[in-house]
Amino acid sequence: MALWQIFGETKHNLEVPEKNIPNKVFAHNVSEGEEPQRQTAIWPRPLAQKWTVTLFLGTCLLYCARMAMPICAVNMATTFGWSKTQSGVVMGGFFWGYCFTQVLGGHVSDRIGGERVLLLATTSWASITACTPLLAQLGISSLTSMTVARFLMGLLQGVHYPSLASLCSQRVDEGERGFLMSTMGSGSYMGTLMVGGLGSLMLERYGWESVFYGAGLLSGLWSLTVWRFLLRGQMNTIQVLSSHGSSSGLSKKRWLKMFKQPSVCAMVFAHLCFSSTCYSLMSWLPTFFKDTYPHAKGWVCNVIPWLVAIASALFGGIISDHLIQQGFRTSSVRKMMQFMSMGVSSVFLLLLCRPLSFPSAVIFVSAAMGLATFNSSGVSVNVQDLAPSCAGALFGFMNMCGAFTGLVLVYVSGYLIEVTASWGYVFSLFTMVNTMGLGVFLMFGEANRVDLWNLPYYNMPMKK
Repeated sequence: MALWQIFGETKHNLEVPEKNIPNKVFAHNVSEGEEPQRQTAIWPRPLAQKWTVTLFLGTCLLYCARMAMPICAVNMATTFGWSKTQSGVVMGGFFWGYCFTQVLGGHVSDRIGGERVLLLATTSWASITACTPLLAQLGISSLTSMTVARFLMGLLQGVHYPSLASLCSQRVDEGERGFLMSTMGSGSYMGTLMVGGLGSLMLERYGWESVFYGAGLLSGLWSLTVWRFLLRGQMNTIQVLSSHGSSSGLSKKRWLKMFKQPSVCAMVFAHLCFSSTCYSLMSWLPTFFKDTYPHAKGWVCNVIPWLVAIASALFGGIISDHLIQQGFRTSSVRKMMQFMSMGVSSVFLLLLCRPLSFPSAVIFVSAAMGLATFNSSGVSVNVQDLAPSCAGALFGFMNMCGAFTGLVLVYVSGYLIEVTASWGYVFSLFTMVNTMGLGVFLMFGEANRVDLWNLPYYNMPMKK
């Protein structure tokens, strides 16, 4: 129990202010006949299990479709005569689209429901993925058509994680959110492994077109299954938007009020730091292994860390939910998970600064990547603790900023490698950024709601 003295106490014997009571409690406190207009419906356990598996598969397919272009880029460049710069333009188009729809996707999800946004977006980007080989053969330049297609892919996939955050805050109990978000995180690693393995095999045997056809058709099948069996074919988007839109929107004044809360600022800053280091680490790890261990087997360092990350993400989600259900303070659990994600993982990054054998480097990288997945039970889910009524929009803002700062850190890391020819400086930089983000979150991070002023029934009388 000594560790808990660092992060906080258990919930037992703690008095929680009435205005910090989670959203689900209000359903029992409102007077008869005065039920809130917008009451969140928590999924029953059987339905939650179905959605967890479904969203895991959806995230897996999302990454299969996202990584199809990088997997096929070399073959497509040969087919269409692209230079490396032109290939970079095509793949970079995804990023710009991805950044622009983060906040919008989260905001719309808060208003009409994350499951609806996910279904509409997945159907759209699945169609683009399946039609990519056909778009490449249009009369216009293949470079132009593929760049536009990647930009649209980014726009449509940019709503995925904000929609998940919104959906989780609306439909999942506080003590079960960590596992759901961790499962979604493991889905991204599984998708990367699938397209790297099966996609490469299809590429060699049937050509690059087969990778896009396969990813697009499977994603379309996922959408059809969700529409038919989980949403029962009912997409009453307009009615939901008109009835709930007023209660979940955030004005500019309320956004400013939100960001005056130290806990919100600490969460956003920690997310920026984590996203930057994680994005940079994944971008430069292949180069690190290729430069440092040129004769090692590439599949080892490209597969093992992801396998560890899948198991670690699921384990972190189970542990965090178990601790909350046992009575530990939610804020204490979030801080402990983030300490593992940004603190302990940075220790293994520092170990990479000195000369190592290839097996040792793989072990340390796998440990760092595995521990980093605990973020899914820390800051990533903390947004649902603080502001469940606008979790999608707030998470979208965090993710958008994290993507931009990630680009900056990737560039700075490349500059350090070029100037110093030392990977030690890069891993030290990652550790420094992680330490700053973790320190701020440990000092100011909380899990008490800060968005109750945004609810239409905040001042309703309580039952006596």
